[in-house]
Amino acid sequence: MKVAFTHNLRLTDVRETEKEAEYDSAETVSAIAAAIEAAGHEVEKVEVSGPASNLLERLEAIDPDIIFNTAEGSSGRMREAFYPSLFEELDVPYTGSDAYTNALTLDKWLTKLLVQRAGIDTARGMLVTPRNLESIIERGIGLAFPVIVKPNHEGSSKGIYNTELGKSVIPWGSSIVKEARDLAQALKVAVRQYPDGVLVEEYIEGIDIALGFIEGVGHDGGLLTPVEVDLKSGSESSSERPFNIYDYRLKNLEPGKVQYRCPANLPRDVAARLRAISADVIRTLGLRDLARLDYRVTQEGRIFLLEANALPALNSSSSLFAATAQVGLTYNATIVSILNAAALRSGLATATQLGTRTGRQRRAQPIRVGFTYNVKRSQEGDDEAEWDPPETIIAIANALARQGHIVVHLEATPDLPRVLAEADVDLIFNIAEGVEGRNREAQVPALCELLGIPYTGSDSATLAIALDKALGKKVLLQHDILTPKFQVMESSRERLSPDMKFPLIVKPNAEGSSKGIDSTNVVDTEEELRAAVKICVEKYRQPALVEEYIAGREFTVGLLGDKRPRVLPPMEIKFKKDVARPVYDYSVKQEWEEHVYYECPAKLTEAEQKAMEKIARATFWALDCRDVARVDLRMDAEGRIYVLEVNPLPGLTPGYSDLVLIAQAIGMDYDQLIAEIMVGGLRRMREKRREERELVREREANREAKDATKAGELAARDKAERAERAERGDKKRPKPIDGRVDAGAAAGPGATTTPTTPATGSGNGNGNGNGNGNGNGNGNGSGNGGKIDAAGNGPAVRAVRRERSEPTATATAAATATSRRDDADAPPPAVVVPVTSNNSN
Repeated sequence: MKVAFTHNLRLTDVRETEKEAEYDSAETVSAIAAAIEAAGHEVEKVEVSGPASNLLERLEAIDPDIIFNTAEGSSGRMREAFYPSLFEELDVPYTGSDAYTNALTLDKWLTKLLVQRAGIDTARGMLVTPRNLESIIERGIGLAFPVIVKPNHEGSSKGIYNTELGKSVIPWGSSIVKEARDLAQALKVAVRQYPDGVLVEEYIEGIDIALGFIEGVGHDGGLLTPVEVDLKSGSESSSERPFNIYDYRLKNLEPGKVQYRCPANLPRDVAARLRAISADVIRTLGLRDLARLDYRVTQEGRIFLLEANALPALNSSSSLFAATAQVGLTYNATIVSILNAAALRSGLATATQLGTRTGRQRRAQPIRVGFTYNVKRSQEGDDEAEWDPPETIIAIANALARQGHIVVHLEATPDLPRVLAEADVDLIFNIAEGVEGRNREAQVPALCELLGIPYTGSDSATLAIALDKALGKKVLLQHDILTPKFQVMESSRERLSPDMKFPLIVKPNAEGSSKGIDSTNVVDTEEELRAAVKICVEKYRQPALVEEYIAGREFTVGLLGDKRPRVLPPMEIKFKKDVARPVYDYSVKQEWEEHVYYECPAKLTEAEQKAMEKIARATFWALDCRDVARVDLRMDAEGRIYVLEVNPLPGLTPGYSDLVLIAQAIGMDYDQLIAEIMVGGLRRMREKRREERELVREREANREAKDATKAGELAARDKAERAERAERGDKKRPKPIDGRVDAGAAAGPGATTTPTTPATGSGNGNGNGNGNGNGNGNGNGSGNGGKIDAAGNGPAVRAVRRERSEPTATATAAATATSRRDDADAPPPAVVVPVTSNNSN
């Protein structure tokens, strides 16, 4: 299917402002798009900010089969309903509830009134707006304290804060008001900040339960396993967090302090009642496709509905995905289940035909993915250190197959050019390191470019530059990216630059996976340096890179995407042993459990993390990386961050490679990681197919234009030929001479013209004085001046122009016929055109 993915992209920092807290981060947008593309659909990401006319133009241009919608809208009480109502007007199917339900669930007070009528418990409360604020302050709220004050038309816990932690936003420091005397001030500030209204509810002590709903998933009408949201796992003491509320800080700033327990620790009867209540809520509010219901369950087992969310968050850390994992769904499979629910509901597809595009009768064909790799067959030495073990190759192939692709294994041996040319694949998933030379990582991409096959990962130029460490560092310096001072030495006899300061580290210039690096490569003297360079050059048959050793903390940062890459949280490599000059070398990587441990996300200040993310992104752009890369960095004691190396072809060994460990730390499973790397390649494949289709259409149009031109030329030629034939036919007729015309034309109907040769006849002929002669033979004769021989032969008759006053031949013939009526046997008279006197002989 062709899917338009409508969303609001978060551009502001949620740590600085609440404004875009409900919007999707770039990481979430990429993850959702990758999940849909991995299922074989064509996705167009549509950021909805801006005039509605722009959105309409985009949707009309895309002409989607269905819309996957997460757009929250920018402002107003109807903002979540705006886009569904627009989609309905365009008559395009979309995911999620309709406009009415979205407007209803955004209004917490209206939701409470509606579900209360259905017999569902909610906390006692009251809606306060600028219109009733003063009267409520005068007469009192009529609720038991403590109460919680929160915006009525906001989500993502906006405007909800706990104790002193909220003083930067709320003057009284907490959304919980413990005493009646504090309520007036709290309401005035809250209504001023949220003029659409604030909801005041009695605070209920208990645990938070989130119950997800995805239509068609599971065995209970789409209701998922209840998830307990554990808010007590943070480091704050009870004095810092006296009330158990899921506030803005926990939800948006420190989600790592919240833990999910799935299934929730609930008595069986409470769990059963919770599911029954949830079914009633979904039916009452008209929720469809997906939703999340938030409850507070007391110690006595009483259940209170806090909120119904028709447009729940779809970031990977959401409780929704903790619940779908219980029924065996990955992140990607969950997203596709939501899309399928909408497709089934709207009649776009049947349960057995989800790959068919309605009205177009085109079944989505599986993509043939050529998987290029080098297999590590030897564990001795580091000759094959960068190649992948069989378990990695199997894991990646299985991940690709689970996405619905046909996987064609292509080992990157010297036979690959021939094999690849005959493989008939649509796309290459490339992890091949190549065989030999400083351009070896570029070999497979260059071959793909030669054959016109799209592939994943960076192109051949980027891979060649990044593998050549010195060349890559020169590019970084051109972009003002800090990297250690360096020098390339092709032999141990070369002069050391006076700018280089010890300690120095020596490493092969064009190797990865820390090949040729160990603790002895860090040198303090020129003698040690030359010895290390000699070993490096002789063993690896390439120049040695000499760098200044940067003491400090070591990090690695993963990036996914293309022009706007998703920067994953930095991971710090921490050494277990106290080493003066730690090096993350080849031996450490082979036995990492003994030497290091990993901390992800790394413990950094906000400024340090922003700086590190900025440098990683700038490095990605400087080398024109795409799809995936890993940047290795060191931060010295002064906080300066140096780029040590860029790896646009990072390892993907499950449970081992740095990038995989980073993905696991943020809740991204292995299949999702592979799917995100695939996104760029799939997009380039579709672009290539689109270009080919456009080229075919252009050629057909040119051919049709040529055919039309040729047909026009033939028609013109045929017309000219007909005109020419007609002209030749006219030329065969006698031409007028001295004003004379064709006698036959002048004679009129029934007249007979005399040929230019003398007429002959047999038998006796008679002639009259007018030049008409008759004989009983076969010929008619005419004479000049009445002269005719006895045989009926006479001189030729010439056609002349008849004056209007002259009698017609028909009249003359009629007169002759009248004079001979008595001779019934006589033949009809010959018609002779009289001649003028100047032609007489």
